[in-house]
Amino acid sequence: MNWEIVIGLETHAQLSTASKMFSGASTAFGAEPNTQASAVDIALPGVLPVVNKGAVERAIRFGLAVGGEKVINRRSVFARKNYFYPDLPKGYQISQFELPIVKGGEIPIVSPSRGEIRIRLTRAHLEEDAGKSFHGEAFSAVPDYAVADLAVPDVPVVDESRDLRELSAIDFNRAGVPLLEIVSEPDMRSAEEAVAYAKALHSLVRWIDICDGNMQEGSFRCDANVSVRRPGEPLGTRCEIKNLNSFRFMERAIEFEAKRQIEILEGGGKVVQETRLYDSDRDETRSLRVKEEAHDYRYFPDPDLLPLEVSDEWIEEIKATMPELPEAKRKRYVSTLKISPATALQVTASHDKSEFFERSLGAADLGMFPTAPQDIALTIVGDLAGFLNEAGLDFAESPVTPEQLARLRTRVLDGSISGKSAKEVLSEMWAGKGDPDAIIAAKGLKQISDSGAIERIVDEVLAANAKQVEDFRAGKEKAFNSLVGRVMKATGGKANPAQVNEILKRKLAS
Repeated sequence: MNWEIVIGLETHAQLSTASKMFSGASTAFGAEPNTQASAVDIALPGVLPVVNKGAVERAIRFGLAVGGEKVINRRSVFARKNYFYPDLPKGYQISQFELPIVKGGEIPIVSPSRGEIRIRLTRAHLEEDAGKSFHGEAFSAVPDYAVADLAVPDVPVVDESRDLRELSAIDFNRAGVPLLEIVSEPDMRSAEEAVAYAKALHSLVRWIDICDGNMQEGSFRCDANVSVRRPGEPLGTRCEIKNLNSFRFMERAIEFEAKRQIEILEGGGKVVQETRLYDSDRDETRSLRVKEEAHDYRYFPDPDLLPLEVSDEWIEEIKATMPELPEAKRKRYVSTLKISPATALQVTASHDKSEFFERSLGAADLGMFPTAPQDIALTIVGDLAGFLNEAGLDFAESPVTPEQLARLRTRVLDGSISGKSAKEVLSEMWAGKGDPDAIIAAKGLKQISDSGAIERIVDEVLAANAKQVEDFRAGKEKAFNSLVGRVMKATGGKANPAQVNEILKRKLAS
């Protein structure tokens, strides 16, 4: 009997505010260690936290995007999550527990095996981030000024005989940065589905402008809860894989962990509930600590913070600023523009890509070419996306403008150039060689679309190749392709292929 993998994700999205969750300290990335840790962030005696209104607004935007007004709690409560770790200066983390700001919602994805499905969300709650630890060899990368400030007490860092790899250091700049923790239900059944969900969520938080999604800087990071079971049986014991900061690593980590658990169970053992880390160098997960339960954190309402009250009027104000969401765009593209569902899904994978597409449409003559939306969309998600990926650029940074792309595809649709020539022109445009019309003229790529001229060449080819004509009429389809090739050769490859096919078929039929 097969095993079924069950996956739920906990995602931390760093909110795009200029200041921290409960203080006015900066959230800018890359500052010198411990230069952005205020008295509130490190919990010095006598300080009090104040809730960041911008962070709350971003949480409301997320709730509207995943479920509308009904999933936004009008009253939520901040709690203290108590645990002790060197990078947690307070000895507790301010988070939300029993009453989060968002409860419910869903994210639509396309599963490789199950088609379109919707991943349910348990909750999304506001909290503050912890600091950042440097251990072992990573410590030696910390600048000298930081070593003196951050070293473990009583360790003489000026002692050059001391191996820095034995030390640890803490940077509290990240402590207090606002996070939205988004928790899914265990609705995913493969590593591929988990990645599809993570990518959809990553796109959404960027789309609604609440998080920059920079995984390298830790702005968007995921923990995967993985268990296995026989189909139809209760959920198995789960293990949590922490801090997966790339989609590729997420897929590999989940696949390894599922295989590890299956091997344990088939060997007669029991899976231990624990927290694990993914080692990308060895492509394996390894144990970090026994997994805590909620009661281990001794949650209780934070006495320094009043309950968070969200009014209907405030929600309406925020709703008025919301962009059209990806799912709504996809439906509009399919119903109004007649784009295929698969292409519409690719176009709406990011806000920048969708904006590029719509600007291209605005420059195209849709009245004359009703198939232009699908043609332009395919070029954007195909050839242009390939150039951008190779260069490591976003669509907002494309050297080829939407207007230029629209003109290029118009020249294909009106028969001025072939699809093959269009690829060559796009490559020249990418290299900064100018407007498509200028490139077409300079390289002599314009097709012969004069039906009279093509018909004369077809007549000459048919007269000179009586054997191929006889073979075609005898049922040999390959002979037709041979005749097409001879016509194209005679025109230097510049004849409009569609016209060549149509004229040849008509001539041969008569």
